[in-house]
Amino acid sequence: MSRQSYSKRIFITLWKRLSVVIPVLLVAVGVLTLWHFSVLWFQIPAILLPGPEQVLRTAWDKREVLLEGTKVTFRAAFVGLSASIVFGTFVAVLFSQSRHIRNAFLPYVIFLQTVPIVAIAPLLITWTGYTFKSVVLITLTISVFPIISNVTAGLVAVDRNLEDLFRIYKAGRFASMFKLRIPTAIEYLVLGMRISSGLAVIGAIMGDFFVGSGAEYKGLGTLMTYWGARQQTDAVIAALFASTFLGITFFASVSFLEHYVLRRWTRPSR
Repeated sequence: MSRQSYSKRIFITLWKRLSVVIPVLLVAVGVLTLWHFSVLWFQIPAILLPGPEQVLRTAWDKREVLLEGTKVTFRAAFVGLSASIVFGTFVAVLFSQSRHIRNAFLPYVIFLQTVPIVAIAPLLITWTGYTFKSVVLITLTISVFPIISNVTAGLVAVDRNLEDLFRIYKAGRFASMFKLRIPTAIEYLVLGMRISSGLAVIGAIMGDFFVGSGAEYKGLGTLMTYWGARQQTDAVIAALFASTFLGITFFASVSFLEHYVLRRWTRPSR
């Protein structure tokens, strides 16, 4: 490949990436500009909606507390998401073994997903206390359903011709699972992880709300509850941006895993 062709290829790759990033940045600048001038024009009190510059100053002043809260929430979300991937995949493997097992237990999984977390969280805290474990369990409860649903769909969506081929060569249940079903289900697992990555952050913050009220727990949800009770709206919005950044980080990590680690089992991006 000539130097000119190589440079052209780099330029095209860079332009494709910039074409994705630039619109996002333009929207962010537009929203911040509208926010800033709306506060000025309508003279909105800071207790209702502070300007972006005030939020930025508050975030800098409270950077150490926000950073520590982000770390705490990140750990809970990461552990909860990891647990949901392991547990959800295990349950999905069991569901894929028999239609009767799916029919018997899937309604209870759906029931667990539909019950409001505000009803489950107090029970979890009663059983495990105001601890990090409670936050992880709340995160697991919220984020596990997409994993179970998607991985189960992937495990049972195997091509019938391939199933027949494995049967002809007398492949056992174990071999069929690890050489046929699981590779097929990885793409479905990634889809479930995309959904659960955002839910894990939401679950960790909701866990902070409950656990932080009864213990010295400094997650982002706890900080937002504390600052909200004291009408420190600028600090609440700063914590909200920190949680948003955390959610984007989790989603980007799943995308990285899909494109660079599991790319042999997933379709190339269009």
